[in-house]
Amino acid sequence: MMYVSGCAGREPWVHKFVAQPRQLSELRRMLKLRLILWGLPDHVDAAQICVSELVTNVIRHVGEGTPATLRMALNEPYLRLEVEDPDTRSLPTLLAASTALESGRGVALVDTLTAHRWGVSLRGNSKVVWCELATDASAACGQTNGPRVTRVEAILDLYGSWRLPHGRAIYGEGGVLSMAVVEDAAIGVMTDLLHWLRARGYDPDDVLDRAQSHFEAEIGEVV
Repeated sequence: MMYVSGCAGREPWVHKFVAQPRQLSELRRMLKLRLILWGLPDHVDAAQICVSELVTNVIRHVGEGTPATLRMALNEPYLRLEVEDPDTRSLPTLLAASTALESGRGVALVDTLTAHRWGVSLRGNSKVVWCELATDASAACGQTNGPRVTRVEAILDLYGSWRLPHGRAIYGEGGVLSMAVVEDAAIGVMTDLLHWLRARGYDPDDVLDRAQSHFEAEIGEVV
């Protein structure tokens, strides 16, 4: 049996990518998987919109093909999203969201979704555009155990050992599986399942949406 110390939702997630239009759908998919894993499915839509707008700003104003970094973390009671790029001159500006100001509508949308919690930070030779969504972060850590949770713990335990180099210990002091291994294994399982679905002719997005609906319904029953 696998035992996990702490809350998986507390571990920041960092993903490096190249800012290109075709990357947006993949970023949204990865973000959705991460938030579902963290127990925050209700924040998927808003987070996807915010990240899409921040990355689109990089593509438009810094340049397609720019190396960038997406960071996500739970800083209770906010879900913080950051997009970092190497251009310290092109800074986003909040403009009136009118049809005459297409370039300012994305920032205005982020401003609305985050209740004005967004900004820009300069870090040496790069800039970070960040935003924060209000959330009850403690809810991500308070899920009760049940048959589904028990089955998944067994799967992650086995899957984590498969994905590790031979001979590397997966358990820390007291037989606790490290949080990094837990998250890697969980993301690996979910990603592999999506690849399997696609290879068998299923629509991964449709199956993921249905799974999320089942999850939200069952969580609602528990609450």
